[in-house]
Amino acid sequence: MSRMSLTERIKLSTEPLLLPLVKVLVNLNVHPNVITLLCFLGFIISAFFIAQGRFLVAGLVLLIFAPLDAVDGLLARTAKKVTAFGAFLDSTMDRYGEIFLFLALTYYFMLKGSVSGILLSFLGITGSLMVSYTRARAEGVGIACKVGLLTRFERLTLIIISLILDSIFLCLTILAFFTHLTTFQRIWHVYKNSKEIK
Repeated sequence: MSRMSLTERIKLSTEPLLLPLVKVLVNLNVHPNVITLLCFLGFIISAFFIAQGRFLVAGLVLLIFAPLDAVDGLLARTAKKVTAFGAFLDSTMDRYGEIFLFLALTYYFMLKGSVSGILLSFLGITGSLMVSYTRARAEGVGIACKVGLLTRFERLTLIIISLILDSIFLCLTILAFFTHLTTFQRIWHVYKNSKEIK
């Protein structure tokens, strides 16, 4: 049995805290896809404040809306509304949410005339997307691939903290390096495990 990732351990430990909210949503007959789209809306709002350089507000908005990413899945399972499209929509909106954040950062650094900020934003979003892509592609060929240092949970946690503490440039530097390192970790993981597939 494979060792649980940090994200999976946190997910299991926080589910009991989210259950009361989920039960309310079930009673209100709220569809999980609505929560997915609400979470995405939160990312757009946060991106709007990032583009204006209002990082503290952006970080607090993300802090409020990002946990909904765990609520939609739990709601789907509790309400027995798990669907292939729901999982697909959730994953797709997750990617778009990150794209909007990095687009806002790119816009902010363009206004500031910071070439290094623009470059780091580019490296950050490409690395983030490649981390997600390598997992999806690996699972497409039948290999579980949740390894690596910066999964989505770690990336969002880092972004939220850096926005609140106004240290976004340092955050982007870390993301620019470690997202691509995570991608190569996953490539190596798939390479090793693909040898076992006949």
